[in-house]
Amino acid sequence: MGSWEAIISKYLRALRLERISSKLVAFAVVATLIPSLSTAWVSYIGNKRSLTEKITGQLQNVSSDTEREIDLWLKERLYDLRVFASSYEVSENLARVSRAEPRGPRRLTDYLNSVRDRFADYEALVVVDREGHPVASSSAAHATPLKLPHSWLNDVTAGNAALGEVYWDQSAGKVIEVVAVPIRHTGGGLLGALAAKLNLSGVDHVLKRFAPVPSGALYVITDDGRVITSSAFGSAKPMRTELPAATTQALLRDEAKTVEYRGLDQSSVVGTLRRVARLDWSVVAEVPVGEAYRQVIRLRNETALIVTALLAGVGLLAYFLGLLIVRPLNRLTQGAALVASGNLDVDLPVTSGGEVGYLTEVFNNMVNRLRESHADLERLSVTDPLTKLHNRRYLMEALAAELGRCRRHKQSATVLMVDVDNFKKFNDAFGHLAGDDALARVAAALQSSIREVDCAARYGGEEFIVVLSETGIDGAEAVTDRVRSRLKKEVFQGGQITVSIGVAEFPTHGGTPEALIRSADAAMYEAKEQGRNRVARAVAETSKRRA
Repeated sequence: MGSWEAIISKYLRALRLERISSKLVAFAVVATLIPSLSTAWVSYIGNKRSLTEKITGQLQNVSSDTEREIDLWLKERLYDLRVFASSYEVSENLARVSRAEPRGPRRLTDYLNSVRDRFADYEALVVVDREGHPVASSSAAHATPLKLPHSWLNDVTAGNAALGEVYWDQSAGKVIEVVAVPIRHTGGGLLGALAAKLNLSGVDHVLKRFAPVPSGALYVITDDGRVITSSAFGSAKPMRTELPAATTQALLRDEAKTVEYRGLDQSSVVGTLRRVARLDWSVVAEVPVGEAYRQVIRLRNETALIVTALLAGVGLLAYFLGLLIVRPLNRLTQGAALVASGNLDVDLPVTSGGEVGYLTEVFNNMVNRLRESHADLERLSVTDPLTKLHNRRYLMEALAAELGRCRRHKQSATVLMVDVDNFKKFNDAFGHLAGDDALARVAAALQSSIREVDCAARYGGEEFIVVLSETGIDGAEAVTDRVRSRLKKEVFQGGQITVSIGVAEFPTHGGTPEALIRSADAAMYEAKEQGRNRVARAVAETSKRRA
């Protein structure tokens, strides 16, 4: 709270003017007795400052959103590349190359061509050995040599992605970024790296989508000011345009703040910069100065007309009294709007006594309680309290997202429906506590048998569902073997606990989450009918229709 607010509040309490009605009467009397033009002037200054802050905020939001989208684009490309590098097709054939087997390079080349044909962001794909020598490449990689970053071997040995410098590829006619991820054999040792020449068409799309309208611009620059791509001409232009060194340094020094400078077309612009995570790139958002401050002139003229029409304004004291009356109510209104939108990081200052002060204290207490319980509610909403696995709600959302991703990338996914055999008899014989312990241990066996990218959830009662990402039905049965092996090692009251598992594959056994779960459920019941403690595959939907 400002010192002037504290002083005025002290005198108002002494004069018993803490109620809103008393403040309004005092304000009306003072405003009537001491008219002044100061209020209009302060209003104009405030509007100008507000507009300046709005322009700054808009540019910062545009550059920040663009930076996040570019970082997300890079993460997705690296994730896909890691998935390809972890493929058995890559590691096994690279191992064959090291053993001088003739089939290795040819099969690697076929695999790389098939990947490149399906993903437009990969201009070329190359497999290199530990010495950096190309072993196999997609057909497009022969046009120009691969420019691996100097530290690529250290990066991939440490398990990180190696990111090269951006450059103009003459043969492709595009700006290119070279990235590489490690290739490891099943024992964990490093075999080499899978490198990709990424074109920046995805970044071009992001810039065009977020560019300020109607006359603003977005572009990506290096630390030395070279323009990599822009919302105007994209990445299909050599990197010959650049910002002056002084302008680049000013933007880098005052990151996330607005700077006025000469733009690429030498016109006066105001812009802001945001660095891109992982890369030595920065996003610059700018708008012409005339466009940015056009509203300031309009607001100034409107303010002058209002002051002239009123012929008299309230005085400085009246202005401060008005602020003192309105600001607590504005704080409450803005705070309530933030809480309603889900933002619980609200703590309003108590600047006065009376009804508003008491209401502000009650509001702060309410927000504190909401904040304390929000984290627990958020966690409990997607977690099964007994098994600590995801619950059914989270499962259906995750499965829908996974099937959408598989559909876009034409990949497979598998669902396991796992049911604990004879659980009701076990529960009746040993009690609910023993039953709960058994379910928790089965859940632990499931969780320890899958990868981090997979999802295990409690579907209901003694039923569990496991979603295996990018896994065919053969790979899924390997997971079921691990689960059953782990359960064999567990000792429960009364002996062993077994599970019956149904396996269904997308899209063969269902094209939607519900259809895939139905197929896995039917397969699980088939396993139970065959004697329990078994794994059964689902029947394809076409086979069901013929039957």
